[in-house]
Amino acid sequence: MWQTARHKLALFFSDAVLLKRVGFVLLVFLLFRALAALPVPGVDPARLAEFFAGNDLLSFLNIFSGGGLSRLSLVMLGVGPYITASIIMQLMTVVSPRLKALYTEEGEQGRLRFTLYTRWLTLPLALLQAVGFLLVLENERVIVTNSPVEFAANVALVVAGSFLLMWLGELATEFGIGNGVSLIIFAGIAASLPQVVSQLWVSFDVTLIPAYIGLALAGVAATYAVVFITEAERPVPIVYAKEARALSGRSVTSYLPIRLNQAGVIPIIFALSLLVMPSIVGRFLEVALAGGSFDWIAQWIGAARNWFASPIGSIVYFSLYFLLVVGFTYFYTAITFDPEQMAKDLQRRGAFIPGVRPGEPTAAYLGTLVTRLTLVGALFLGVIAVLPFLLQAATGVAQFAIGGTALLIAVSVVLDVLRKIDAQLSVREY
Repeated sequence: MWQTARHKLALFFSDAVLLKRVGFVLLVFLLFRALAALPVPGVDPARLAEFFAGNDLLSFLNIFSGGGLSRLSLVMLGVGPYITASIIMQLMTVVSPRLKALYTEEGEQGRLRFTLYTRWLTLPLALLQAVGFLLVLENERVIVTNSPVEFAANVALVVAGSFLLMWLGELATEFGIGNGVSLIIFAGIAASLPQVVSQLWVSFDVTLIPAYIGLALAGVAATYAVVFITEAERPVPIVYAKEARALSGRSVTSYLPIRLNQAGVIPIIFALSLLVMPSIVGRFLEVALAGGSFDWIAQWIGAARNWFASPIGSIVYFSLYFLLVVGFTYFYTAITFDPEQMAKDLQRRGAFIPGVRPGEPTAAYLGTLVTRLTLVGALFLGVIAVLPFLLQAATGVAQFAIGGTALLIAVSVVLDVLRKIDAQLSVREY
């Protein structure tokens, strides 16, 4: 094992192309951290600290912006608008056959056009989020602007920062290694870890030592389970008829690996994006409508927000989160894995699954198999997603609720990057 690891390390440091790709990702991380340290004009630090105190939602969003939200930096929105646009576009593939064909059947050019549409959709979403969030901050006197021109300038800076971050993510995908947007989110999580640890240290309570130990063990177990489920796959035997005949009837069998969780961490990111948006919009409407003719709407929104903070509301929230994660796992798997296309590819290459007829029966077999495997992966992903929040509710240690979900995303991103590095090293070796 150690010899294999040393061999892989030697190959890694001798591969100039791979080192250049990893170096480019690190450069993107540095640029991201520099942008996260640049605040927009007019921020009141004292009011900002008061605004963030005790707000778990904002603390959670702050992790994915790498601390940029708590500083109200140029990249305070992070890659949130782009992720939301991606969700909408992928949902549209279900109702629009043209978009589905563009994404799945027209090859690289079709995917490039699909990505271009996603970028266009990101602009209005970024504008909506920037205006809404900055208006809330203006009403809370966290940001003070003296004219509409200054407010518009702040909106332009925040939207430009979000697009710049999206562009860096796409560059990381093209010239780096791994998915650039996921790497940006991972960079935000990694940058926020020292702050989470310091908060945990400040709020350390000797009487909660058993709870800390239990949560640490639960974190280790959850990490192991995430690694196991992410790497688990079901090998489907495939026989190539031409090779079998060429070898005088001897069976030539290979395997089609089908992962237990093909969606990775994408369903959790999608679910969080959908859950966060109503809270931000609701807070904006509550502040904007308070004291006027529509004050009753503001009171109703405030009552709804308070209800979701209650024990029963929290159960509803966690249940909705669980169902969204499970649903998005099935949805994303259905988009990325097409049994009919897979069956056509196998038939075109003269391959078949033993005991299953080529064509439609093969597609039906693969579809049933993927549905069953996805059920296990989706339920596991849903449980892991809500488990940290349940532990936080049981122990009262809020930092673990934030760190648990961040850990889940970080582990999945690291595994994806390591898998791609290993594949690159294998190609170079052979």
